[in-house]
Amino acid sequence: MADTGNALIVSAVSAWEIAIKVRLGRLATAADLVADFTSLVEREGFELLGISADHAIRAGLLPGPHKDPFDRMLIAQAQAENVPIISNEAVFESYGIRCLW
Repeated sequence: MADTGNALIVSAVSAWEIAIKVRLGRLATAADLVADFTSLVEREGFELLGISADHAIRAGLLPGPHKDPFDRMLIAQAQAENVPIISNEAVFESYGIRCLW
């Protein structure tokens, strides 16, 4: 489990999903964010959470019909790290994740 103290954690999954949306033209305004993601996260004082093998295995083994790979990874990371997610996605709570929004 990551020792994050009271820091806000930003998952590498968010960078991945934002980059795909920028590439597809669905989030063109975030191109600068993608270009400097790690520096911006660090500058804001946030913790960057990478994707570990444990996270990947948890995400792959999650039960249920939810198919979004980004959501599944966020769920797995929240479970593994015992942290809440900032989201309004109701599906997260069905996996025992505490949501803040």
